[in-house]
Amino acid sequence: MISAALLPEFDQEMANTRKLLACLPEGKWEWRPHPKSMTLGRLAGHIAELPGWGTNTIEVDVLDLTPEGKAPPAFSAQSSQDVLETFDKNVAKARAAIEGASDEHLGKIWSLVFFGKTVLSMPRSAVLRSVVMNHIIHHRAQLGVYLRLNDIAIPGMYGPSADSGPMFAGQ
Repeated sequence: MISAALLPEFDQEMANTRKLLACLPEGKWEWRPHPKSMTLGRLAGHIAELPGWGTNTIEVDVLDLTPEGKAPPAFSAQSSQDVLETFDKNVAKARAAIEGASDEHLGKIWSLVFFGKTVLSMPRSAVLRSVVMNHIIHHRAQLGVYLRLNDIAIPGMYGPSADSGPMFAGQ
């Protein structure tokens, strides 16, 4: 089953993402490394929202981000607890949706619409990998840079980080 193949990766990436979100500093929600960058609170909020796209991928055929011709308000985190609760809720819902999806359903085309234009259309299984998991990994890396620039220790994702000790014996 496709869902059985996707879930171990989903579980690993969500666990790694949660480790990083757990490092968020209070009181730095408006910090950004550059004027064109998202604030730390918005980036953390976006990461917390993204697992919910997994649920949307399974439950709707078309996700219109601007159904009334305008973008909905963005979630900008105001506390670490808010981020973690939102993330955990979205992860649990997405995991259940993925687990319950048949191969036939995961092979059906899903589309993303933005301001009346279809931005992408691809099989749901591909959306879960690229638009959900890879998107989270991308923003998780950004968040890691934000944290590093604020002198906050970064946990290892696929092994030790520079903050958690040497990767190889003898270093």
